[in-house]
Amino acid sequence: MMTDPIADMLTRIRNACMVRKPSVSLPYSKLKFAIAQKMAEAGYIKEVVKEEGVGKPTMTMSLKYKGKLPHITEIHRVSKPGLRIYVKSDSIPKVKGGYGTAFLSTSQGLMTDEQAREKGVGGELVCTLY
Repeated sequence: MMTDPIADMLTRIRNACMVRKPSVSLPYSKLKFAIAQKMAEAGYIKEVVKEEGVGKPTMTMSLKYKGKLPHITEIHRVSKPGLRIYVKSDSIPKVKGGYGTAFLSTSQGLMTDEQAREKGVGGELVCTLY
């Protein structure tokens, strides 16, 4: 049993980027799929596809590169099962001075930091990307 599946997902993405894999496959969950879709919308990955198999469903993420450099250079888990981090709408951090993206789980669904600031909602700070 896995304690933190989001951290596992981020670690798999980080490791795949470091060895320049074209894609990474992971176990499916609604939250992980929503995070991957937001990453695709923000331009960090090409696409994410849910695959139904014989056993449990999986999802495959196609990674994006600029030449030999990955689009995702840093990826961090912020809110952890042992220490949840919640932020108000006026205190959402700017990642790398606005060049990065933070993902928040809000009452209105998963959002990027820009979307949460526009709507004026806060929530759990899930992870940051740069």
